[in-house]
Formats: sequence, structure tokens, C-alpha cells
Amino acid sequence: MASLRVGVISDTHGVVRPEVVEALRDANVILHAGDVGGSHVLQELGEIAPVIAVKGNVDLEPWARGLPDRRRLELGGARVLLLHDRAAVGPDPAARGFQVVVFGHSHQPLADREGGVLWFNPGAAGPGRFRLPVSLGFLEIEDGQVRDRLIRLKQD
Repeated sequence: MASLRVGVISDTHGVVRPEVVEALRDANVILHAGDVGGSHVLQELGEIAPVIAVKGNVDLEPWARGLPDRRRLELGGARVLLLHDRAAVGPDPAARGFQVVVFGHSHQPLADREGGVLWFNPGAAGPGRFRLPVSLGFLEIEDGQVRDRLIRLKQD
């Protein structure tokens, strides 16, 4: 079985940078962990690969009504929980069968394995804020095994 290349992005806040388009061009699927900022973002990303997105705390406009707060996914044999704010995960994701929790909100990139779960925040790919890097990530999934990679696009 070929590996699945999952592009992971969050906190675009209405901006699709050219560096993001270039970085994601080889993705098989794109996960967006909220604070999308406009339907045009999902449309532009959808020209690269299929997009699975959740609503963030700034996604309040009518276009975002169809976005769920969380998604439970199976990608390449791995169970993934996708949501915006890590605080909303709930009790023990490993006990609920998740191998990966993908989230955003903090704008701080993170890839941390804890209690059998990969906690993965790609950081923010939109306007530079809080002196944090502009970043995104990838999950390479093959036969249920997950490798993670964070990519710094720019320091704003």
C-alpha cells in the first residue's frame, strides 16, 4: 500500500500564501484545523487536493455553517481526530481509539507524542502574528503508521 501524504494547515485567517500552495502541491488530502477565514480559502486549497476542514472560533460567517466543530477520520489506517482547540478534545483520545489529534488555535507548531497519541498542531499559515513562524505540516501515513513533519514557511 502506498503512503498517504496528508497536508495539515490551520489558522489561515482568510489568507492563502503562495508558499502554502507550493508546499502542499504533493498532498493527497489537506486537513484544515479551523480559523479558515473565508470560503475562498477552502476553494483555493481544494484546487490542490481534497480538503477536510473544521470550524474555528473566527469562522462565524454564513459560509462556515456547514463546517463541523470536529471530525473523526480514518486516513491510511490511522484514526485521526480533527478539531480547532485542543481544550475541546475531551477525555483520553487514546482510549477512544485515536492515534492522532490534529488541532490549531494557538498558532504554535507542535508535534508531541504522549500516551500513544500524536498531538499535532501545524501552527498558523495565514497572516504572521505574535512573532510566531508561518508554518504547516504533513502526516505521512502508511499501514496505520504515522510520521509527522512540521514546515516553517517564514518567520513574521
